[in-house]
This record gives sequence, C-alpha cells and structure tokens, in this order.
Amino acid sequence: MTRSRRPDGAPRHDCDRGSAIVEFCYLAVMLMVPLVYVVLAVFEVQRAGYAVTQATREAGRAFVTTDRADDAAARAYAAAYLALHDHGLRLEPGQLRIECGPPPCLRPGNRVTVRIDTTVALPFAPVIFEHRESASIAVHGVHEELVDVYRTVSR
Repeated sequence: MTRSRRPDGAPRHDCDRGSAIVEFCYLAVMLMVPLVYVVLAVFEVQRAGYAVTQATREAGRAFVTTDRADDAAARAYAAAYLALHDHGLRLEPGQLRIECGPPPCLRPGNRVTVRIDTTVALPFAPVIFEHRESASIAVHGVHEELVDVYRTVSR
C-alpha cells in the first residue's frame, strides 16, 4: 500500500478522514433545533392573531345585526367564542369588551368597538414558578363596526 503525498512531498495522514460529516451533523442539529422552535412559536402566535382578528370581526357583526338590544352582547360573545374555538383557543371571561357611542348602542350610525385581549403560551415552555403561567405572548384584536344607518330601531 502506498501513501499519497502532499504537494510539498510530506506524507498525508488519514486521521481526519470522515470527520467532516460528523461536524456537519453536529452543526446541523445545533442550528436546526432552535430554528424549528422559533418557527413553531411564530406559527402559534400567528394562529392566535388570526383567531382573535376573526373573533372580533364576527362579534362586531353579530352585535350590530341583532334585532333586539337585549340579545346583542350574548350574540357577540357566542360569535367570538365560536371563532376562537375554531382555532383551538378559549374565550375567558373578561377577554371580550364591547364599547359603543352614545346610548342606545344599536342606534343607526353608532360605532361599536369590539376588543379581545388574550395571551398565547409558547410551545414547550415549562412553568418556571408555582402558581404562574408559562411564558406567553399577548395578542390583541380590535374591530370597529358601524350600525347600519337605514336600520329600524327596535323599541
């Protein structure tokens, strides 16, 4: 068996043969694991953002299209609950707020503002302290709906 020589005539040593693939695998794992985690976290926040946007829009529409002012808040809550449930989120008490202009809320031309404030837990984030939530990101949604100018006012 003959050994190959380097261009300067010194013999080559084969002790580093095959180590490039091992180094590549270590580097790939060290880069890919954090990258995958960041992508998962961004997807969770984006999902919640879409859910909150849809929930505020649907709650506003349900509120302003009702015939009876007594049912408006209940319809808005039900619409927001269903929209968030479709995306795997829950509507907790106090997260949905509805504000309107001068009373009555369903007066033609009035603006109705619907707000939802929630938090999204980061994936695989442990609970660090007792009685505390895991790491999370706040997500806010606001939608403004105009009561139809040509609607009839219920008495």
